[in-house]
Amino acid sequence: MATPPTLPVTNQQAVQSQPPINTPAFRTFFSRLSTSIRDGLSQRRPWTELVDRSSMARPESLTDALSRIRKNLAYFKVNYVAIVSLVLAFSLFSHPLSLLVLLGLLSGWMFLYLFRPSDQPLVVFGRTFSDRETLLALVLSTIVVVFMTSVGSLLTSALMVGVAIVCVHGAFVVPDDLFLDDQEPANAGLLSFLGGSATSAAAAVSGRV
Repeated sequence: MATPPTLPVTNQQAVQSQPPINTPAFRTFFSRLSTSIRDGLSQRRPWTELVDRSSMARPESLTDALSRIRKNLAYFKVNYVAIVSLVLAFSLFSHPLSLLVLLGLLSGWMFLYLFRPSDQPLVVFGRTFSDRETLLALVLSTIVVVFMTSVGSLLTSALMVGVAIVCVHGAFVVPDDLFLDDQEPANAGLLSFLGGSATSAAAAVSGRV
């Protein structure tokens, strides 16, 4: 009676697959981002103060309007950033295809380059791409999406609408003397997350250079 063939058994140790992204950098990035956003939102001005009609008056001249805008930008900075963000979000949710394209582009940058482990090459259809080739492909994709699709025009239009709302409000709100005594929070707040986010992204990129 013939014995069945013996299947070859390897004694190699099981190799743990690496995660598709650099998990510590990914967590650090979003931890800093969420912390900065919470700190910024805690420094926003009361929305009732933003829409107080008793503090609104028509500017006497263009110089007066520009002066009001400058002071109100410093005082209502976090509120204005929230307004522009809401306008951007509304525009994107009103155009689901553009939203999906933008999310796909952002996901590509995050998972294929910024937070991908530097010792894990990118392999697509059996071909290995270097970091430089991956970066070039992402830059070209960004240029195509921003300048050759409706995403760029949509973002530009939304930003223009948001900035217009901010400028109109800032020109018609009469700043009080209290504004001048409260300049320290003007340089902090919601925009501070750019520093932490840029630091994390720069650290991820510098590890590939």
